[in-house]
Amino acid sequence: MKFTDGNWMFLEGVTARYASRIYSWKQVGNELILLVPAKQVHHRGDTLDGPLLTITVSAPAPNVLRVKISHFEGELKNFPDLCEMESGDLRVRASEDSIIAESGDLSVRFSLGDQWHADFLFRDQLLCTSGERSVGLINIDGKGKFLHEQFTLRPDEKIYGLGERFTPFVKNGQVVDIWNKDGGASSEQAYKNIPFFLSSRGYGVFVNDSGPVSLEIGSEKTSKVQWSVPGNILDYCVIGGENPKEIVSNYGCLTGLPTLPPAWTFGLWLSTSFTTDYDEDTVTHFVDGMKQRDIPLSVFHFDCFWMKAFHWCDFQWDETFFPDPVGFLGRLKQKGLKISVWINSYIAQASQLFEAAKQNGYLLKTPSGGVWQTDQWQAGMGIVDFTNPEARSWFCESLNRLMDEGVDAFKTDFGERIPTDACYFDGSDPVKMHNYYPYIYNKTVFECLEKRKGHGKAVVFARSATAGCQKFPVHWGGDCLSNFEAMAETLRAGLSLGLCGFGFWSHDIGGFEGNPDPAVYKRWIQFGLLSSHSRLHGSGSYRVPWNFDEEAVDVLRFFTKLKCRLMPTLWSAAKEASESALPMLRAMLLEFPDDPITHYLDMQYMLGGQILVAPVMNRDGAASYYLPTGKWTHLLDDRQLDGSRWVQESYGFESLPIWVRPNSVVVFGSQDHQPDYDYLDSTEFHVYGLEVGKSCAAKIYNADCTQAAEFSCERISSSEYKILVSGQVKTPKAIFHTPEESHLDPKNQARQSKPFLLRCGAQEIVAPDGLG
Repeated sequence: MKFTDGNWMFLEGVTARYASRIYSWKQVGNELILLVPAKQVHHRGDTLDGPLLTITVSAPAPNVLRVKISHFEGELKNFPDLCEMESGDLRVRASEDSIIAESGDLSVRFSLGDQWHADFLFRDQLLCTSGERSVGLINIDGKGKFLHEQFTLRPDEKIYGLGERFTPFVKNGQVVDIWNKDGGASSEQAYKNIPFFLSSRGYGVFVNDSGPVSLEIGSEKTSKVQWSVPGNILDYCVIGGENPKEIVSNYGCLTGLPTLPPAWTFGLWLSTSFTTDYDEDTVTHFVDGMKQRDIPLSVFHFDCFWMKAFHWCDFQWDETFFPDPVGFLGRLKQKGLKISVWINSYIAQASQLFEAAKQNGYLLKTPSGGVWQTDQWQAGMGIVDFTNPEARSWFCESLNRLMDEGVDAFKTDFGERIPTDACYFDGSDPVKMHNYYPYIYNKTVFECLEKRKGHGKAVVFARSATAGCQKFPVHWGGDCLSNFEAMAETLRAGLSLGLCGFGFWSHDIGGFEGNPDPAVYKRWIQFGLLSSHSRLHGSGSYRVPWNFDEEAVDVLRFFTKLKCRLMPTLWSAAKEASESALPMLRAMLLEFPDDPITHYLDMQYMLGGQILVAPVMNRDGAASYYLPTGKWTHLLDDRQLDGSRWVQESYGFESLPIWVRPNSVVVFGSQDHQPDYDYLDSTEFHVYGLEVGKSCAAKIYNADCTQAAEFSCERISSSEYKILVSGQVKTPKAIFHTPEESHLDPKNQARQSKPFLLRCGAQEIVAPDGLG
C-alpha cells in the first residue's frame, strides 16, 4: 500500500507521523520497552498534543526478535494471532549511545541519538536497518489509521516468499497484498498468502497479523522494503540464522512444523476431474485401465459431483451414480487403493444440513442475526462457523460417517471467499478472520482425521492457507491453465511457498482449466511425479494417460515407478521436512546460497538435498538449466557433467534434466509398484561422484518411522571405499557411479559397477558384480 506521491509528497488525504527518537526505555522481565514520540521533543511542552509509539522487543525463540509497535492499546482484542508467542531469554545491554537487545546470535542495536535508527545484526554482521521515517503512523481520510515499517533494501538484496505466489520468484519491484483470494493461478492474487519473506541478506521477516498486510518491495521507495497494516498495532519478527535453510527452519519452528503425511500419500493420485460425467462404471474403468497398463495407482479421488448438484455440502453420495457407496468403496480398497473425496466448508440451502445448521447457529451470521448467504458457488449457501465448538463437532460427524464408509482423505477445497461483513460465534473481527479462516477450517478436518486414524495417518488436500497451515498437509496449487506457461508459474508458486515452511506441496498434472495437449501432459507428468505429492486432476476432461497417446502411458508408468523406487530418499526428505520445515521441493538458493546465480533460478529445483530437477517446459524438448559447482551425475543415464555452468540440451519424453549432486548418496528401494513398503529391505545405496578424501551419508526410515538405518561412505583412494551401515537394513547393496565405471539403463533401472575393495563397518555390504 502506497502512502507517498513520489519522493517528496504524500498521496491526497494522507497524513504521516514518524518515530523520531527514543525518549525513554526500560527492561521489564524479558521485554525491552521503548517510548518513541512521533515528533521531536526539544522541551517539556513538546511532550503534549502528539502521538507516542510504544515499541516492545522480546525474544520468542533463539535467533528471533519480536518487535511490537503500538499506538493506542485500549482496543478490545477480538481477533486471533497467527502465532502465539511467549517471551524467552532476551539479553539487554546499554551504552551512552545505544541499547542492544540479543536473542541467540541475533541482535538489534537502537540508537540513542537524535533520529530513529535500529540495526539488526547476526554475529555482528549487519542484516537490515530501520532508519529515519521507517516507522510510520499514517492516517488516510476515509480509510483510517495505518502503521508501517521499512527496512533498507541493499543494492544486491533480493526478497522471496510471501506464500504461494505465481508472480516472479524474486519479489523485488512487486506490490504484495496478503489477502486470500480465489483468483486462479495466473495473476498477482493468491490462495495461500503468508506474511513471511526471506531476504538474500540473511534474515527473514514474519508479520504476526491475520488481517490484511501490504508490502511494497522496492515499489514505493526503490531502496526500501515496506510492510503496513491498518490499525494501532504492527507486530513483526526478525528471524536470523546461519544460512537460508536455518532461517526457514527457525520460522517453521516458530509457526509450526509440517506434520509428516502417511507414506501412501506419496504415490499417484487419480481423480474423476471436476465437471466430467462419472459413475461407478467410469471409475472402475479408469482404475482397471491403470492396472492393465501396469501403472501403479495409490489413491482414487472423487471430486465435487460425488454429491448431488445444488447440495454441496451434504456429505451424501448421489445415489443416481453411486447406489452402493459402501460396497463400491470396499471394492476399490480391495484393489489396494485409498479413497479421497472433495469437500468444502459451505452448506448449500438445498442441503439437508442447512436447516439444522441455521437453527443451531453453526453458520456465519449477518449483523442482524440471520444466516450470511450467497449464490456465488452454491445457491443460497452459508459458511460453517468454526469458532463455534459445537459447529466443529457437528461438521466432524459427517466426516466420521464418510470414514466409516471407507474414505481415507479429504480434499479441503475453497476457504478464500470469506466475507468481511459477517458475524462470528466468538465475536472475532471478520476482517482479521478472512485470512485466518483456512487455518481453523483445515485444522478441524485434519484433527478429525487424526483423531480417527491416529497420529501420522491424516492427510488433507488443501487449497487455501495462512501462516501455520503447514501443520496440516498437503497443499496443492489450485486452478491453473493447461499450458507450459501455467506449468512455469506453478513451479514459481511452489518454490515461494516452500520458502515459507510448507514441506509438502502438489499441483494438477497437466493443469486444471482446459485440456492439455499431449506434450504439456507428458512434461507435466515428469514435474508432477518429481514433486512431493502427485495427482492427475482436471476441470472438464479426464486425465487418464491413454486419452492422450500411448507414449503418455509409458511416461506415466516410468516416472510413477521411479518415484516408488526413490521412496527411501523421498521419505527421508519428508521426515526432515517434518522436523525442520525445510520443503521437499527446494529453491536452489536454499542448497547453494553462496552461488549468486542460484538466487534467481525459478525453473529448476532440488528434490530434497541431493537431486536437481529442471522440468522441460516446451514442445521441442529444449532444456536450459544451471549446474552449481562440482561433477554432477544424471540419475537416468549416468552421464557426468562439470558444474558452475549453464547447460543446453534436448530431451525426449522419457527423460529430463535430473541430476545427482556431487559427493552424495541416493537410496533406492526394492519396490516400484507402491510407495509404502519396507524401505529397509534390499536397499540400494547409490554413491554419486564421490571424490577421494570426501564422504557422504544418508539416513533412512521405514514407512512408519519406527526403525532407522544409517549409511556412510568415505572414499579412501581411487579404488578403495570405507563403508559403515548401521540399523536394521536387510541385504543392503552399495553401488558406485563414476565417469568410467558405472551406468544406468533407464529402461529397467538396472545399474552395474566394477568391483571395489570395501572396508565394512557395522554390517557387511552385499554389492552387485562381486563388489564386496
